[in-house]
Amino acid sequence: MALALFDLDKTLLDGDSDFEWGQFLVSKKLVDEKAYSEANTYFYEEYQRGTLDIHEFCAFSFKPLSELGRSKLDELHAEFMQEVIIPMVRSQSQVTIDKHHAQGDTSILVTATNSFVTQPIADYFGIQHLIATEPKVVDGNYTTEIEGTPCFQEGKVKRLHDWMKANNTNLEGSCLYSDSMNDIPLLEAVDTAIAVQPDEILTKTAKERGWAIISLQ
Repeated sequence: MALALFDLDKTLLDGDSDFEWGQFLVSKKLVDEKAYSEANTYFYEEYQRGTLDIHEFCAFSFKPLSELGRSKLDELHAEFMQEVIIPMVRSQSQVTIDKHHAQGDTSILVTATNSFVTQPIADYFGIQHLIATEPKVVDGNYTTEIEGTPCFQEGKVKRLHDWMKANNTNLEGSCLYSDSMNDIPLLEAVDTAIAVQPDEILTKTAKERGWAIISLQ
């Protein structure tokens, strides 16, 4: 079975789930409105520029996870899914995922956004596996630290290779859908690279290398 890999933010979604989760917390008055919103925007812009310090960002974004109880977090996420995520789903995302399942491919969501935010989204799409940045858990509670390698830039390649080793599979026949220059290392690793409404740098790279450029909107 070939691997069908999907980035999440601005690929399957018409927006960024990590950024929107932060804004959702602001809207619920669970964090300082001005300071948190400004920092959230700063980190999002750094990500778009390809200069994000993933450890600095995760220390920021995991802080509310470490302060709110798991039951409260789950309650908030259910609301977040309905109010924010489902309206952001691109019209052709589910069609594309289902096409790969019909072909017998194994689907994996490979995302820099943490697993708390993204596991319910993977479940919503029916994507079989998730490789995401993992918050470290101590005594059943989230901390502000990353567990293992962050699933970001070259880290996505490492995390995928670790997953393949554990699951006794390889990249033969694999494909990746992504919008971001941050995913160029992983796009280079798969058999078929597919740029989805790509940013400026990925558009240029895709044209130079003959990668497909598509829209899921």
